[in-house]
Amino acid sequence: MNRPDRPDARDTTDVQNGAVMPTDVRCLVETDEPSGLLRLSGVLDSAAAGAVRDALLLRLCERPGPVVVDLSRLRVADPAARRVFAEVRREIADWPAAGVLVLDPTETTAGDGLAVCSTLDEALAALARAPMPSATITELAPVVGAARQVRMLLTDRCARWGIGALAEAGCIAATEMVNNVVAHARTGMTVRLAPHGGTLHIGVRDRSRRQPAYRGFAPVDTAGGRGLLLLDTVAQRWGSTLLPDGKLVWAVLHPTPLPL
Repeated sequence: MNRPDRPDARDTTDVQNGAVMPTDVRCLVETDEPSGLLRLSGVLDSAAAGAVRDALLLRLCERPGPVVVDLSRLRVADPAARRVFAEVRREIADWPAAGVLVLDPTETTAGDGLAVCSTLDEALAALARAPMPSATITELAPVVGAARQVRMLLTDRCARWGIGALAEAGCIAATEMVNNVVAHARTGMTVRLAPHGGTLHIGVRDRSRRQPAYRGFAPVDTAGGRGLLLLDTVAQRWGSTLLPDGKLVWAVLHPTPLPL
């Protein structure tokens, strides 16, 4: 077996249950379910950055609300690899009910939009002060009635959250996102809905790595192909994030009138 300290050693990783499990990799990601803490230990270099990114994104998919990433036991061998945390923050910026708080005693990750604490007590106190996100999560099978279930749930939650004006546009967006899973991914899906400052955030996670591709307006004489056009019309922003075992498609809707 190659050893990490040999010049010809190759780093390999397996991602299991939201954690990066070490083989020849010297960077380990461990999760603490009760506290929302995610600990990194060992050495972070460019070879491990991709696996760390995947583990963080999986964790953020599984748990709504902010996650504390503890770097106090981590040595960064490649300064460029440290950018993975800012990249993850940018990737999840529009996800429903998702956030990252970094515990970094060196504070070298400060900047680039990251919220950084220097001690564990400070990080846990910041986590405790953060309001619990108003998020709704539901698991659905890839069946024809899935979109109808989501529309009913979304309409109810928008009324509860005081953003009822977004229910119609939200139902259009969620319908297209869910139907895309039913028609193309054909896997089970997790739908997460959350309000944020008067906006509505929708996320649909499935187990296919086939990403949606919007190619603009469909010709008037073609059948179908308008699902992503509708999504692009009603959502201020939308996108797709690849995960090790699938993807998450997200959308953000603002309280603006629907186009005529």
